[in-house]
Amino acid sequence: MFTIGCHLSSSKGYLNMAKTAVSIGANTFQFFTRNPRGAKAKAIDENDIKQFHEYCGEHGITTILAHAPYTLNPCSADESVREFALNTMTDDLERMEYTPGQLYNFHPGSHVKQGTERGIELIAEHLNKVLRPEMTTTVLLETMAGKGSEIGRRFQELREIIDRCELSSKLGVCLDTCHVHDGGYDIVDDLDGVLTEFDNIIGLESLKAVHINDSKNPIGAHKDRHEKIGDGFIGKEAFGRIINHPALRDLPFYLETPNELEGYAREIEMLKGWRIDQV
Repeated sequence: MFTIGCHLSSSKGYLNMAKTAVSIGANTFQFFTRNPRGAKAKAIDENDIKQFHEYCGEHGITTILAHAPYTLNPCSADESVREFALNTMTDDLERMEYTPGQLYNFHPGSHVKQGTERGIELIAEHLNKVLRPEMTTTVLLETMAGKGSEIGRRFQELREIIDRCELSSKLGVCLDTCHVHDGGYDIVDDLDGVLTEFDNIIGLESLKAVHINDSKNPIGAHKDRHEKIGDGFIGKEAFGRIINHPALRDLPFYLETPNELEGYAREIEMLKGWRIDQV
């Protein structure tokens, strides 16, 4: 099954997100756990959650992806910023248990002149505080474009974070096509090589989701500016290979392109048209 969706607003609850996803031809979706630039989270409505689970069962929605707010920086040089990240993610992961067995994605963070090694150390310390043996959520480290002092542009950096986590079985990776392209990985002309490198360093078994976005910039630009599918430097032919690649095709794909719902619906229909059925 081709699992494809986009980023939706969570302001009207889980059931509304699921209905919106189905209305545009999607069978999954991504959402922010709270205001992406703020701290406050909307209270969980248990009746909404109950109806959401029923609706998902009726419409074949099995995997959803929650995204941490952009304000989280667990490797900041500022202790108060790290404390905010710790409290917010702890709360998010408690709330995620209302939708058990799902995915939670976050940007590893920016070391802000402390150096990559110190950044990796702080991220691992953060994860060792928030991951719990009983949790059912898989926490995903997102591949990054490498702008500024971002951690996670290189696969090896993510590997080092995972290796330092006591509950590494609770971790996975979300591969963002725009980010890895901007980070210098040639997914246009050497997708096999990039995925082989990922497998050798991290392991394809850790790859749990794909953010499917074109890029406004050429390879290695370290800019992180998403573009609509086919309108950027990655291009339609490369996306056809990405969604059909044996190592990726069974993963859930999430659009984060600069679109409204109508645009997402067109992209979902287009991507479905490029999908090649397995024999």
